[in-house]
Amino acid sequence: MENQPVIQMENISKTYYMLAGQVNALKGVNISVAPGEMVAIMGSSGSGKSTLLNITGCLDKSSGGRYLLDGIDVSGMSGDQLAQVRNLKIGFIFQGFNLLSRTSALVNVQLPLHYASDGPMAKKEMDWRALEALSWVGLRQYSHHLPNQLSGGQQQRVAIARALVNNPSLILADEPTGALDTRTSLEVVEVIQKLNLEKKITVVMVTHEPQIARYCQRIIRVRDGRVQEDQRLERPGIAAEDLKSMPREVED
Repeated sequence: MENQPVIQMENISKTYYMLAGQVNALKGVNISVAPGEMVAIMGSSGSGKSTLLNITGCLDKSSGGRYLLDGIDVSGMSGDQLAQVRNLKIGFIFQGFNLLSRTSALVNVQLPLHYASDGPMAKKEMDWRALEALSWVGLRQYSHHLPNQLSGGQQQRVAIARALVNNPSLILADEPTGALDTRTSLEVVEVIQKLNLEKKITVVMVTHEPQIARYCQRIIRVRDGRVQEDQRLERPGIAAEDLKSMPREVED
């Protein structure tokens, strides 16, 4: 169905059992995210936002409730089934870039293609798709550079290309600007916003930075394992003059 939510969480709970006792990380969370939305999740340390993102990305399973991803109930799936869903539907962007240090940008971007569910892919097609993704983030000319030959902002754009290469319906970003300076952070989140607006890919991003969250259409604030506020922004983004006043990261 065209208007079917990409993410539909109904009364989601998550409990961790530890030596010191049980921790209720999520307590009856209800969230719906429509196709093409860009949503920020904010909250203090221990609020449950990272647990929420892990469940959204099928990296962890809820203790209770129901989670529908693109209309498919993934709540009771096995680890192998969840891995297949991740490969088919989700791209990930991490704070630490998570690039393989001894392989080129091109090979890093190709990594998700090795796990494509429709079997092995020809090298020529893998090269073409990876180069297309790198072109989209403005780094085609750096395809043979190693990560240590790239700036922090460039490394995160390689990571964005890697998240894009399988044409996911959902991209999850976990503090994607946390390792970058202010200006580079804004440039990176502009790339993510462009991806959302032009490719119509749904984006859910955990961030603790209000100026980064401003790029999203909605801000969901989590506190003590519950949704405290779900705010819709009328004019996402940052004024161009704010960007001009910030120092630029050296990229050569």
